Amino acid sequence: MNRRGFGCALCALAAMRAAGAQTLSEFVEPGHRPPPDTDEGGLWGLMDRAERDLKTSRFVVRDRALNAYLREVVCRLGKDHCPDLRLYVVRTPQFNASMAPNGMMQVWTGLLLRCVDEAQLAAILGHEMGHYLRRHTLERYRDARDKSNFGAFLSLGLAVAGVGLAGTVANLALLASTFAYSREQEHEADRIGLELMAKAGYTRIAAAEVWEQLIAELAAGTVERSQSVLFATHPEPEERLGALRAAAAQAGGAEERGLERHRTGLAAVRELIVRDELSLRQYGRSEVVFDRLLAQAPGDGLLWYGKGEVYRLRAEPGDLARAMEAYARALESREAPPDTHRSIVMVELKQGDKARAQAALDAYLRAKPDAADAGALRMLLEQ
Repeated sequence: MNRRGFGCALCALAAMRAAGAQTLSEFVEPGHRPPPDTDEGGLWGLMDRAERDLKTSRFVVRDRALNAYLREVVCRLGKDHCPDLRLYVVRTPQFNASMAPNGMMQVWTGLLLRCVDEAQLAAILGHEMGHYLRRHTLERYRDARDKSNFGAFLSLGLAVAGVGLAGTVANLALLASTFAYSREQEHEADRIGLELMAKAGYTRIAAAEVWEQLIAELAAGTVERSQSVLFATHPEPEERLGALRAAAAQAGGAEERGLERHRTGLAAVRELIVRDELSLRQYGRSEVVFDRLLAQAPGDGLLWYGKGEVYRLRAEPGDLARAMEAYARALESREAPPDTHRSIVMVELKQGDKARAQAALDAYLRAKPDAADAGALRMLLEQ
């Protein structure tokens, strides 16, 4: 989408300002579509334009099995609202999901990596549906208008038009913090999400687990809270963690986790999202992520490879030995990617053992005969 397209939608929103707010029902009804000459209709028009742009983005992950799996979870939570919801998986190695007032849902691949099972995924998606069902974005717009911050709200559209899906995390965090939901709206979305989870048969403790994991991740990483997209929109995670734990303890009931179903649903993109996580070079944070996932799947060769890469790339004292241990665990599994052998080549060369490096290169080329970097690796061995 270009800036002109956003500008037209924003002009429509400005015109709606004079029309005044309509009375809202408590929840969005299935099949709802607001009249275009209302402020809600203008906001939907802006989101419709953004969605048309998103549909053609090269960052959208179009794997059919993955999208079918996520659609199943969304419809299990949304029930009668399912026909109104459109889901887009966006290749971004950060933990985030969002839902626009017109039913457009984005799920970032960094979130998929971090959800241990389907119940945790449902916790996040249910929370975002809570914002949608209660029209929180429209409330935020009207609040900005009534407080004479309408110009700042309109700048959101222009900022999004300039940043695009490939925008920097810092810019996205700035936008998110500027237009964050209120504390009351976040708690309300939590309550709705927990109710949707319970009705769908998922264990509600998963919602608290997600926040506990993210807090541990933040503590282990090098990115400040203010630079995090997630924590910019959710400024008090410790408080919410306590509230979610208390709500789950009172609920009882369903205990479904969906671990294997979640793992199968993500099968086609798991290696991609692991590599994207490593590309961020947030090694402390990634180590926490892989350790948590390995606690549930201790024989997962791809995760052991990822953990080995954390150590190899970080290269602090003792890390090369840790990397080799992780690669050995990876090779015990059929899921180890061929690049495990390539990484062993690099570690052995750093340690000065060319014989072991050659053996690892031979194993790499057996596993990946058409490797594009075979010549470069041979040259390194000959030096």
